[in-house]
Amino acid sequence: MNAGALNKQNKGSCFWVIPDGYIPPDSSGELVSHESICVLNCEDEAAQLRIHIYFEDREPLEGIEEIVEGKRTRHIRTSSLAKDGERIPEAVPYAITVESDVPVFVQYSRLDTTQPELALMSVMAYPADK
Repeated sequence: MNAGALNKQNKGSCFWVIPDGYIPPDSSGELVSHESICVLNCEDEAAQLRIHIYFEDREPLEGIEEIVEGKRTRHIRTSSLAKDGERIPEAVPYAITVESDVPVFVQYSRLDTTQPELALMSVMAYPADK
């Protein structure tokens, strides 16, 4: 593959969907149960993210802003996200959308340590702008 073709390769998407969110309420052992939105920005400029959290039975938390610097990765714990002092409650199902002003890659990870046999799940989010 020539250098020109390499430069034209897709380097992410600007809209991502994570339909299954759930912050485990308990932890056991040394590790704390948590979830993270893992973002890779391969572009030179910083990515301005707008994160929206949707629930089954309440109004969404919309427009949570985060930044991922250019040529960097960032792991954003969902328990740290807040809008006007409101946070995602533990033990409540939710979904996430991530909008970015530059193309990025988004992965979603959950560490569940509610029992001694901990579980780690990590999946790519769905790029919905393709």
